[in-house]
Amino acid sequence: MEIKRKYLAVGATVAALAAGSGVALATAGDDDDAGEQASGPDAAKASAAALEITGGGTANSVELDDENGAVWEVEVTKPDGETVDVRLDGDFGRVAVESDSEDSDDDD
Repeated sequence: MEIKRKYLAVGATVAALAAGSGVALATAGDDDDAGEQASGPDAAKASAAALEITGGGTANSVELDDENGAVWEVEVTKPDGETVDVRLDGDFGRVAVESDSEDSDDDD
């Protein structure tokens, strides 16, 4: 029981810190390469910016990012069905758009 209490205390501390910064972090999940899942007003702005860049579609997830000068990573399924990762800077400007086709059939 002591270990479970420690995990609960750590989780509560992380949630409290995240709430104070306006960003909620996912505390559980089994996706090894997942970043810090984000929500809140800034995550909504990142999602809207990514959808504008891709010409619409569906924002599947919003994460905090630190690759290639990006602050945000938004996974978007475009209207044509292609899934891409849109990386944005702190002002929600485009840094990069990369294919996110983990299940793609490459004909190399």
